[in-house]
Amino acid sequence: MLITDYFREIRETIAACDLVHSFNVAYDQRTDYVGFIRGEVYLLDGSMLHFREFVNVETVVERYAYAYQYMQHDQMVFRYDNTEHHRDLKLSTFPHHRHNGHTGQVTTSPAPNLAAVLNEIRGLLPRDLIATPNG
Repeated sequence: MLITDYFREIRETIAACDLVHSFNVAYDQRTDYVGFIRGEVYLLDGSMLHFREFVNVETVVERYAYAYQYMQHDQMVFRYDNTEHHRDLKLSTFPHHRHNGHTGQVTTSPAPNLAAVLNEIRGLLPRDLIATPNG
């Protein structure tokens, strides 16, 4: 896959999400296979997802660095990242982990992708915000 194909997949994932009000994403192509993505996704309830990925897609999607931070009312709800700043916790998924904004806890987590994070957010939002096929 080329990085431009991955960029398109990210755009399509966001655009297809019925929770999204608008989004602003910057794409920085470093090589044919490596790129950096940074963006904000504004959701229908006024909450926001900040994200960034530094990725190589030459053979598989390998995210060298990522962070997905979900905010409501300027407060962090959760953040996933793979920054190596919690080595002392000896998490089995190190360096991948999840920050809980309400409790401050850092817990184990597999590396999610953007679609999985948007799906998690879906479960946190009021059902009346989510479009229904007949509604």
